[in-house]
Amino acid sequence: MPMPTEERVSQLVAGLVERRGFDLEGVAISAAGTAQAKVKVTVDSDGSPDLDAVAELSSEISQALDDAGDFGETAYLLEITTPGIDRPLTSPRHWRRAQGRKVQIVLRSGAESPEEKGRTTFEARVGVVTDNDVALVLGGKRKPHRVTVPLADIQSAVVQVEFNPPGAAELELAGGVAPGRPQPGAQEGSEADTAASDSLTEGIVE
Repeated sequence: MPMPTEERVSQLVAGLVERRGFDLEGVAISAAGTAQAKVKVTVDSDGSPDLDAVAELSSEISQALDDAGDFGETAYLLEITTPGIDRPLTSPRHWRRAQGRKVQIVLRSGAESPEEKGRTTFEARVGVVTDNDVALVLGGKRKPHRVTVPLADIQSAVVQVEFNPPGAAELELAGGVAPGRPQPGAQEGSEADTAASDSLTEGIVE
């Protein structure tokens, strides 16, 4: 029996994810050989993910997939995880949750660069974001200053792993770190992998 599509699984779990206060960031299905499939559901929220809520969501999604019967007799491993620190920022909510963090930005062709040397690829610290613009802190610890860039001018942005804390001035210009998020440089790794490691659920459809 063919496995369900990622779109189908997204439809099955979206309501459960939303009721738990999470945003559904993606569904990925991969076959782990012919006997077992892996279903990875990525969720996110404002603040640090609650492990109990993730565990409960995992049980609910497993039950929903079993009830739907789309996997037939194929065994599957369900993983509920949250995005790693270095995930791309593709929507205003991603930018909001990355406030205070350093990102590498690539501007779209033709966009005016706010960077001193006019480079179209540069690093900046994320400040306050609106639906249309984001405040960026340039200059690092030595010459921190804030600029505003239209989100439409940004082709891509990826959060950078930091091993040292930012300067107090640049972090102040950024408006601090998003509530519930780890301090940059304090303990890098993945703010979400901890939740993921405790939330693996194996579901076997008889």
